[in-house]
Amino acid sequence: MVPRGDVEAVLDRVRPVLQADGGDIELVQVSNRKAYVRLTGRCAACPSSHLTLHVGVEMAIRECVPDVDGLVVV
Repeated sequence: MVPRGDVEAVLDRVRPVLQADGGDIELVQVSNRKAYVRLTGRCAACPSSHLTLHVGVEMAIRECVPDVDGLVVV
């Protein structure tokens, strides 16, 4: 089981970068080794959000919480 707090800690580290661009990220749930997140603010409609999520956020989560298999945007 992946501790929700571990994933939140990683998101707290990357959140300032997203907030600097007028957006944010919210952890909805952790289930079946996946982190379910929601982008808000300017990040929700940003054409680069896929790159930000999978190259930045997902890699940071996998590095710090290796039990997470992937990131799902809801």
